Amino acid sequence: MELEGRGAGGVAGGPAAGPGRSPGESALLDGWLQRGVGRGAGGGEAGACRPPVRQDPDSGPDYEALPAGSTVTTHMVAGAVAGILEHCVMYPIDCVKTRMQSLQPDPAARYRNVLEALWRIIRTEGLWRPMRGLNITATGAGPAHALYFACYEKLKKTLSDVIHPGGNSHIANGAAGCVATLLHDAAMNPAEVVKQRMQMYNSPYHRVTDCVRAVWQNEGAGAFYRSYTTQLTMNVPFQAIHFMTYEFLQEHFNPQRRYNPSSHVLSGACAGAVAAAVTTPLDVCKTLLNTQESLALNSNFTGHITGMASAFRTVYQVGGVTAYFRGVQARVIYQIPSTAIAWSVYEFFKCLITKRQEEWRAGKRSSTD
Repeated sequence: MELEGRGAGGVAGGPAAGPGRSPGESALLDGWLQRGVGRGAGGGEAGACRPPVRQDPDSGPDYEALPAGSTVTTHMVAGAVAGILEHCVMYPIDCVKTRMQSLQPDPAARYRNVLEALWRIIRTEGLWRPMRGLNITATGAGPAHALYFACYEKLKKTLSDVIHPGGNSHIANGAAGCVATLLHDAAMNPAEVVKQRMQMYNSPYHRVTDCVRAVWQNEGAGAFYRSYTTQLTMNVPFQAIHFMTYEFLQEHFNPQRRYNPSSHVLSGACAGAVAAAVTTPLDVCKTLLNTQESLALNSNFTGHITGMASAFRTVYQVGGVTAYFRGVQARVIYQIPSTAIAWSVYEFFKCLITKRQEEWRAGKRSSTD
């Protein structure tokens, strides 16, 4: 989500160095204020990290931008940290979601709700069982989210300049998120396959290397991307719904479009929950393609389930219409804090890294003067 913010009206030039301010501090503050005046609405990437500037009440809502020091590397580092933290914190819920999406679960793996599932998994299978597969997930989440956020920020700015020069474009935001999903899923899909097979009840895999070796030898390299098209089919509409809902809620919670962390977190969490609920049938099919659940395969006489059409048909044959919404509770519960964690951590580290870069540049300029 982009973080909209304060306009730059009412500022006339930069401050002179005062008795209590060092030349480096003056240069840093002057640079911040000059960018606030010169870039205006929609002039940069999401999420600001600069002092507040007075807005002209007649100029309309303005979009806050990062300082010019925000680079592709900054977006990638902040995105990688956000992705790893998000997946690590929410991993036990993700484990429950995978099991609750099972079409014909073992009687010992039938759960009424998320909390009961977590308690029973820990009590019967051990404290660390819900965390099995976390290492491969973190390994995949780092580069996947780095590519996602860097691509999103770049495309959003480029498309906004074309579609709505000098302003914010909802179409650009949604399109940028959808395109960025292509890179994210390409990096994350193999990790998803291994992760979900290790999460299943009575999984024969205790180590990531065992699972990777077995999948490679028995099903070939293509098995790691068997669900890629379904993943894209799920995530592209997910992102579209996510951004449309987010922008709609922002119009109500934050009509002035100023930087308001609480409204961004609330809008993002609600948007993620709505998008997760709507796209649950696709997520169920993706889980089936990844796990190739043996009991479900008994109803499919063609061997391995390949392709979204085959997965949809198998889900319906096994459980009817209601099977498409297995695990919807866990999926929504997972998505609400997941969205909030990802974006808040991303914006924090992006701001922190950019601020350090600005301070370094300001110190370098002052030392050369």
